[in-house]
Amino acid sequence: MYTLFNWAQLLQPQFYVENGGLWLLLFVVFAETGLFVGFFLPGDSLLFVAGIFAHKMENGEPGLAHQFLKLFGLGGIQNEFVDLFVLLGLISVAGILGNMVGYWTGHKVGPAMFKWRDRFLFKKRYLHEAHDFYEKHGALAVVGARFLPFIRTFAPIVAGIVEMDRKKFYFFNVVGCVAWVFAMLFSGYFLQKWILQQFGFDLKDHLEIIVLGIVLVTTAPVIIKLAFPAKKKNSTPSANP
Repeated sequence: MYTLFNWAQLLQPQFYVENGGLWLLLFVVFAETGLFVGFFLPGDSLLFVAGIFAHKMENGEPGLAHQFLKLFGLGGIQNEFVDLFVLLGLISVAGILGNMVGYWTGHKVGPAMFKWRDRFLFKKRYLHEAHDFYEKHGALAVVGARFLPFIRTFAPIVAGIVEMDRKKFYFFNVVGCVAWVFAMLFSGYFLQKWILQQFGFDLKDHLEIIVLGIVLVTTAPVIIKLAFPAKKKNSTPSANP
C-alpha cells in the first residue's frame, strides 16, 4: 500500500535509506556538500543512520554496502567491517566530489563578486575578511566545516570565491571528508551494536529520537555562535592617568 509523500520526509534520514538506498544516500552527501540547494539535507544524521543500517536493513535484508558489492559479484561477502569500509570509501568520494564542485562554483563566480556594489546584505569587505581568514585558517575552515550543518554547504563555495590555494583546499577537503564520514558512520554502527548487546535497545526502533538528538548536538555550536557573537576586544590602549 502506497503512503502519501510529505515534504517533511526530506528532513528524515531514514526516508533516504529506506526509499533510495545507497545511491540516493551518495547523492544527498554530494548535494549537501557541493550544491547551494543542499544546505537543508540531513547529512550528519543520515551518515549515523547509514552506520546503523550498514550491515543489515530493518527488514533483515543485506545492508547498504551490498547494493554496491553485488555489482561486482561480491554480494556473497558477509562481513560487517567490509560493509563499513565500503560505505566509508563510497561516501567519502561523494563528499569530496561535492566539495570540489562547490569550490569550482565559487571560483567561477568569485571574480565577479569583487566588482559588485555594496548592498544591504552584501559588503565587499566581507569578501576581503573571508579571504584573510582562509589564508590564515583555511585548514580549520575546510575540515571543521564538515562537522557543522549549513556551514559545510557554503564553506567550499566561499573557499573558491576567495581563491584559497587549490592544492591546500584539495588536501584538507580529503582529510575533512574522511574524518567526518568515519566519525558519523562508525558512531552509528558501534553505538547501535553496543546498546543492543548491553541493554537490548534497538536504535532502529527509535530513529526519530536519535535523529533529533544528533540535530540538536550538531546545530548547537552554530546557534550559540549566532545568538552570542564574540565581542571584539578593544585594541586601543587605555591612557595612563
